[in-house]
Parts: sequence; structure tokens; C-alpha cells
Amino acid sequence: MIAGARIAAAIEVLEDIDARRRPAADALKDWGLAHRFAGSKDRSAIGSLVFDALRRRASSAFVMGEAGPRAVILGALRLVRGLSLEEASALFSGEAHAPAPMSEKERERFATASLEGAPAHVAGDFPAWLEASFAAVFADRLIAETSALAERAPVDVRVNTLKCSRDKALLSLAHLNAAVTPLSPLGLRLPLTPEGRNPALAAEPDYVKGRVEVQDEGSQLAAMLAAAKPGEQVLDLCAGAGGKTLALAALMQNKGQIYASDSDGRRLMPIYARLERAGARNVQVRAPRRGGRMALPISWGPVISW
Repeated sequence: MIAGARIAAAIEVLEDIDARRRPAADALKDWGLAHRFAGSKDRSAIGSLVFDALRRRASSAFVMGEAGPRAVILGALRLVRGLSLEEASALFSGEAHAPAPMSEKERERFATASLEGAPAHVAGDFPAWLEASFAAVFADRLIAETSALAERAPVDVRVNTLKCSRDKALLSLAHLNAAVTPLSPLGLRLPLTPEGRNPALAAEPDYVKGRVEVQDEGSQLAAMLAAAKPGEQVLDLCAGAGGKTLALAALMQNKGQIYASDSDGRRLMPIYARLERAGARNVQVRAPRRGGRMALPISWGPVISW
């Protein structure tokens, strides 16, 4: 698909979301099923446009003077993607499935896009009813902080110290523009591609061989704050897919025991492959038995419930 056709598809998906009051993920899935010719890169690019527009819907509508799908896509292309009027006009050409050309009003609004005079909840893209609570926390940084919350997050990974050091992983992932995380001493941050896509981490040897695991910096810090030490017995009561369990195993240097459980046994399904990939040998997975009981040791170190 040409770039203009992707724009038109994103507008179509937003129209479906508005008309049927449905989740964006469902609308994108149905669009993909109805347009089998679209490749994975096309679907990813369309999804990125849709979510950019939804995250910045209020500010995009403000700068364009309208709140419809076409307007918020135009606003997002200006505010999020930083396109010039010439670049946007080329996408809205009306040719080969591209959207109809921009009107004079759209061109004027796009060229002069500004959030000057916008209410705080519009400039920061957050619900108006949260303004008092956010203002109490962020004070004069209200718009800066809430605007940051509306941005698409980069990908954070945790270096698995059972297999690798952060310095080695940083060097190995340099081609993905990896940088160290500001707070976690075990984290690396991978920026989005210029097209707004996540980096192709799943095919990287460091990921395949378990030297890094996808985990946001906040979760890395939560695991570290548990302060689990080698040789202790730890219960991860809400282990889920095992992200923090793996972090604890590395912090404990594979010594002691971690009992990983979850009230919903189905959430534990991915943990087995992740444990093997990471080389974590001090974890026992305990799915809940009938009645919600588990056979567990009596003496504990930390009990972790996320």
C-alpha cells in the first residue's frame, strides 16, 4: 500500500470506532480481515496512525477545528509526526486510494497549527475531570507531564545478568539505538523506528538466547525493591507470565527458591518457555489447585504480590 492509502485506511478505522463505539484493537483486526491484501507492515503502520490519533485526539481536534476522524488524523500528522503542509498535501492527493485533497480551510489550519489558548486538558490530552487531581501532583508541569503520558512509549528491556552484562547487551543492540534507562541499572531503552514501529526485537540473538527480556523500567524497579537475596525463599503470588519472576531469579543469582503462582493458572502458560530461555533454575511454578490451595513451604523470605 502507498502511504496515502494507509492514511485513508486509518481514517476508515477511526470512523468504524466512532460509529460502532468499539475498541480500537477490534476495529483494526476487522479491517485487516476485510483487506487481506494489506501486508504486516501496512497493518502496523495503519495501527500506529490510529493510536497516534486516539492518544492525541483532543489536541489534534483543537488545531484542526474539527473532531472527525479525518481532522484528527491530520492533526496527529502535524503534532505527532511533525509533517509539513507539503508533506501532508502529498499524502492527501486523492489518487490511488489516498484521501481527498485538503480543503483550503484544512490547509490553513494545518499550516498554522498551534495549541496556544487551548485548555490544559486539551493541550495535555487527558480527561477534563482529571485536571484538579493532575494539577495537585504536577503543578506548573501539568501540560508537560500529561503530554508525555500521551506519547507512545519506547521499548524497555531488562538485561538478564544470569547470561550477560548490561555493557555487552548495550554494545550488541547498538544498531537498534539502545540507550541505558535513567533509573534501572539493568535496563536498556529501544526507541521506535522512524515509521513509529516497535524495533524488531523478537529476531535479535540477544532476545532469542535470553540475554534480554522485554520489561518496562517501572517493573524492573519494583522487582529490585523487593530486595530478594540469594538463598532466600520467595513467593511470587501473582506471577502471571513471569516477567518479575525472571527478574527476581537473576537478582538471586539462581540460588534459593522462587515459587511462582497465580490465581488464574492460564496466565502462567508463557512462563515455562521464558524460564528456559532465561536459564532460570531456581523457580518452581505452582498452578493453583482446586479450591485455590497450593503446597508451599512454611518459612518465607519476601512474599511478592504485584
